[in-house]
Amino acid sequence: MIRITPRISVPESEIRLEFVRSSGPGGQNVNKVATAVELRFDAANSPSLPPEVRSRLIKIAGRRVTSEGVLIIEARRFRTQEKNRGDAIDRLTVLIMKAAVEPAKRRKTRPTFQSKEERIKRKKRRSRIKELRKPLSSAAD
Repeated sequence: MIRITPRISVPESEIRLEFVRSSGPGGQNVNKVATAVELRFDAANSPSLPPEVRSRLIKIAGRRVTSEGVLIIEARRFRTQEKNRGDAIDRLTVLIMKAAVEPAKRRKTRPTFQSKEERIKRKKRRSRIKELRKPLSSAAD
């Protein structure tokens, strides 16, 4: 059981780990040992996540979520399977923790009188600059 918050825990049975060969440093070891981890978590159908957290998680994860709602995290930062496994689980935990935080409600505000005045001043100044760029019209025409 992976504890995310006091309210949210994810059983390890919901997480699928697959070990694959990693690219990058490691010499001959890279060609022989599958150290990279591909973590798969079915975020769309997870019974352990509340519906609002589930939808925020899918939104936050972005391109890492497949069309079926499966979150895929690849961890290949370290040279050992165990460290990459821990890294993948930590990254999943951080994503779920971010999704668990409810965003603050936006309160509508109106521009202040001062800000409206400033905006009009800037517009008039800009208009005057553009007006000065125009060719002078002759009075004889």
